[in-house]
Amino acid sequence: MQPHDLLIGLTYDLRDDYLAEGFSLEETAEFDKPDTIAGIENSLRELGYRTERIGNAKALVRALAANRRWDLAFNIAEGMFGVGREAVVPALLDAYRIPYTFSDPAVLTIALDKALTKRIVRDAGVPTAPFACLHAVADIARVDLPYPLFLKPLAEGTGKGISNRSKVQNPAELREVATELLARYHQPVLVETFLPGREFTVGLAGSGDTAEVLGVIEVNFKTGSGEIYSYQTKTDYEKLVTYTVPDDAVSREAAQVARSAWQVLRCMDAGRADIRCDAAGRPNFIEVNPLAGLNPTHSDLPILCRLNGIGFTQLIGRIMTEAVRRNLSNT
Repeated sequence: MQPHDLLIGLTYDLRDDYLAEGFSLEETAEFDKPDTIAGIENSLRELGYRTERIGNAKALVRALAANRRWDLAFNIAEGMFGVGREAVVPALLDAYRIPYTFSDPAVLTIALDKALTKRIVRDAGVPTAPFACLHAVADIARVDLPYPLFLKPLAEGTGKGISNRSKVQNPAELREVATELLARYHQPVLVETFLPGREFTVGLAGSGDTAEVLGVIEVNFKTGSGEIYSYQTKTDYEKLVTYTVPDDAVSREAAQVARSAWQVLRCMDAGRADIRCDAAGRPNFIEVNPLAGLNPTHSDLPILCRLNGIGFTQLIGRIMTEAVRRNLSNT
């Protein structure tokens, strides 16, 4: 089967659509800009695929009801509401037996729940910082972890809810920040032992035994920019951080930790995992993103690939190769 034989539908959440409905910049932080969709579509066409833009979950429902079909969907739709929001589009596609790129609904739902993800990887022997999950203000008094601690919403991405205040030094700060996060995001708060060491982002491709590391970058905080890879840091990354490609024993161990977590969680096609070292310099799993941002210029995975010699179209080609192999190799 050749690329020109396949019609690829693009499912995505366009940020401008939600801003027009009155949602805020932070609420729509995970959604895509027009140049992201254009970049993916141009790369798919360069690779020989035929494409059709679909849009978000509601647009997909309308298209399916109108009996439109595709050989495969290139899915980057994040969804808007609930911990299972990233699973909505894949679940719809599963219902109509339309294959798609990236992980299935179960994986996407688990990965968005950071505490559940950590429990799974911890039980599999992958190192991760000790943690607690706060469902209500009453849970704060039961936290029994050594300070400093690090707090973030349970099920957000793009650094939402993370700032320099996320690192707390004492019970009073824990109560203040946790109470604010519970009220603001209306979801549980993850509390972890703070990891003070080096921070890495690891790109991954494939699945299971074929999973491999695409590359590793280290996040280096510029003087005065703090030590937290926050929402603000990700927004102004060119001013606040630099990315380097490390090649030492610690970075190689970080890559192995990331690959192990990727395999344990049964992620597919491509994505990335965040790793940070503890006080002893040992890499620990932070979280995995099986539906990583794909802006050709600004998203972490394309940046990581670019710094490791992998062009954007090459990355899209690798994703498609994996998805076609998994779904269409016997058709």
